[in-house]
Amino acid sequence: MDPALHKAAVQGSVASLAKLLSQRPDILLSSKTPQGNTALHLAAEQGHAGFAERVLAESEKLLVMKNADGDTPLHLAARAGKADAAELLISRASAWAATYSDQGQAGDKGPSPTSSPEKVAQGPLFMENKHGNTPLHEAVLHGRNVVALKLLAAEPSRGHALNLQKQSPLHIAAREGLADVVAKIVGQPWVPERFDSSDSVSGTALHQAVLGGHTRVVEILLHATTEEQVGLPDSSENNALHYAAQKNNARVVKLLLNRKVDLAYKRNLAQHSPLHTAAQYGSTEAMAEILKRCPDVAEMVDSFGRNALHVAITSGKVDALKSLLKHVGPEEILNRVDNAGNTPLHLAASMSRIQSALLLLKDRRVNPCVLNRDGQTARSLIEKRAAMEEMDTYEMYLWKELKKHEAKRCKKEQLPPVATYQSLRSRRTGHDEYYELSVGTYTLVATLIATVSFAATFTMPGGYDQTKGTALHGHRGGFKIFVISNTVAMCSSIVVVFCFIWAWRDPVKFKLDQLMWGHRLTVVACLAMVVSLMTAVYITVAPTAMWPAYVVIAIGASTPAVVFLILGKEALYVPL
Repeated sequence: MDPALHKAAVQGSVASLAKLLSQRPDILLSSKTPQGNTALHLAAEQGHAGFAERVLAESEKLLVMKNADGDTPLHLAARAGKADAAELLISRASAWAATYSDQGQAGDKGPSPTSSPEKVAQGPLFMENKHGNTPLHEAVLHGRNVVALKLLAAEPSRGHALNLQKQSPLHIAAREGLADVVAKIVGQPWVPERFDSSDSVSGTALHQAVLGGHTRVVEILLHATTEEQVGLPDSSENNALHYAAQKNNARVVKLLLNRKVDLAYKRNLAQHSPLHTAAQYGSTEAMAEILKRCPDVAEMVDSFGRNALHVAITSGKVDALKSLLKHVGPEEILNRVDNAGNTPLHLAASMSRIQSALLLLKDRRVNPCVLNRDGQTARSLIEKRAAMEEMDTYEMYLWKELKKHEAKRCKKEQLPPVATYQSLRSRRTGHDEYYELSVGTYTLVATLIATVSFAATFTMPGGYDQTKGTALHGHRGGFKIFVISNTVAMCSSIVVVFCFIWAWRDPVKFKLDQLMWGHRLTVVACLAMVVSLMTAVYITVAPTAMWPAYVVIAIGASTPAVVFLILGKEALYVPL
């Protein structure tokens, strides 16, 4: 392309173009850049509507010329969201059929021979690039709401045209949350073809709206579609409720169930119901909404004979298991056996899902006496694995808990023989390194806190009255807070130190709930130490300089918030 023409197109200078045309009448406006862009492509992408209009006045055929990616100027204007340029090109495109007919009679072949004659005759609104995208596809794909509405006003039927990925502008607009565009498309009369789930892995537009979490778009589509269309699946037989369960969107789950409650009972190719999917992804809010509306869906099993509790355990989703135990009532469901005869407790024990297994044991409805098809209880499964693999402290603790529950609740049952503690203990290995490191860390931290707190007791803020031996600021409220917080820090840390010293004798006997309390007491000690810092600074600094004292208080008060911002609720739990 001529450098002067390129510069004029990028800048959108109509005066430069007019001067160029007057001085060089033979210049080719259809000349291209290495990427195949004409001057009209460049102007459209930059949004220079005036320049584009002047170019089209000289050569109308540039409207349908494609670059190396198969994009027409309208594709680029739509992708960039240049509303003025797009509006100009749309108006010209609407009249293209008559213009093309006139050019054909004059012997002008017009656009590139790679263009479909039918689509060229229809105009740029219908032309596709190498991805099969029309300008409307590009507009919605890049969130260009205004341009998309202009394109739909010119040609409403293009909202259902499929690209090479078998996605229509309606699919894409639903996924991107363009509610106005979706409403415009579904508001036009249209006879949908029979949906073939094998054509698209992305499912219907409703699937895409649910996947994107766009509640308003879901409402529009539910209002505009039939009950049969609401239940259409994707290529994996997932319906819209499977998607909502995956994304843990309780609001969308409620909307879908209000429209078609049968969705909760539909299975995908893996025979998973939406509740199975929610359990697999740990979607607790979606799970609660499904069970609230369809409590009996908890009875459904997949191709392995597993219900949602089994799936929550195999997926390692402890929160999902907690939610299921809270919302599922029948004892039979909690003790349901899969095709291998394993209850959820069997699976938790065999897969070393320690937290899940302990959670199940706390529920009185869970029966630890059930035998699987091999005649094994959850406890004997751990012993069986111990004969082949090395066990860690957490598994040893779970084994002890299972044995204790069996002794209490299975007195009349014939169960596999119980292994001795010493035989299992001899199989313990270096897997305890993490546990030992945790104990050592807590002990060190607690010792340091105790040392600092003890030292602060004899170096009271502000010092002592040399004649009476009492603290100079003992009458102040801040000093009293300092004394209390310092005492809490020291005593909490002393408890932690003694607990963890005892834990070294036998980590298995040091129960996990005691480890949890040690962790929490360490947190309390740290918080108390922060409070004592703030009060000590306030007592000694505030009388002479208020703002540094308030800055220290602000920093100290924000410290716990920063910790929870970084770690979330995990700050209160010991990771297993």
